[in-house]
Amino acid sequence: MWMSAVQGVLLGAGLIIAIGAQNAFVLSQGLRREHVWLVAAVCALCDWVLVGLGVLGLGGLLAEQSTLMVLARFGGAAYLGWLAWQSLRRAWHAHALHAEPRPPASRRQVLVATLAVTLLNPQVYLDTLVMLGVVGALQESPGGFFIGAAFASFGWFFGLVAAASWLAPRLESPRAWRVIDGLIGVTMAVIAWRLLAGGMLPA
Repeated sequence: MWMSAVQGVLLGAGLIIAIGAQNAFVLSQGLRREHVWLVAAVCALCDWVLVGLGVLGLGGLLAEQSTLMVLARFGGAAYLGWLAWQSLRRAWHAHALHAEPRPPASRRQVLVATLAVTLLNPQVYLDTLVMLGVVGALQESPGGFFIGAAFASFGWFFGLVAAASWLAPRLESPRAWRVIDGLIGVTMAVIAWRLLAGGMLPA
C-alpha cells in the first residue's frame, strides 16, 4: 500500500503542480487574501472527487478489459511522455508566474470562478479521470494510490494559498520555474517508463 501511496503522491503532484491557469488563479487569490481557504478547498475537493471516480471507478472498469488496459497503458505512457517533454522544454526557457490585477470579488464570485477554472478545463479530466484512474487501477493498492494523489492535491492547494506571500517573489524567478519544471519532467518520464515496462502492474 505504501508504494502505491508514494506513486499517487508523485504522479498527483507532477500533474497538479505544473504551471497553468488554475495555479495562477489560486496564487492570485492568495496574494489578495480573497476567500483563500474556500478556493483551496474547492480545488482540492474537485480533484479528490475526480481522482476517486477515476481510481475507484473508471480505472477499475478499464482494468477489467485487457485490450483497453493495454491501450490505456501505452496511451497513458505516451501522455506522460508528452507532459515530461513539455515540462523539460519549459525548463530551458525563461518564464514566471504572475497574478493579474483585478477588483475585489465576492465569495460567490470567487466560488464560481474557482469552479470554472477547475471544471471547464479539459486537462483536469485527462489528468484525474483518465491518467490517474488508469495508473491507479494498475497499482497493487488502488486505495493507497488514491490516498496519495488526494494528499498531493490537498497539500499543494492549501500550501499554495498559505505560502502565497512568501512564494510570489520566488515564483516570479525564471530560475525557480526551471527547477520546478525540470523535476516535474523527470518525474513524468520515470513514471511513463515504469508504466511501459509493466512496473506498475500488481504483483
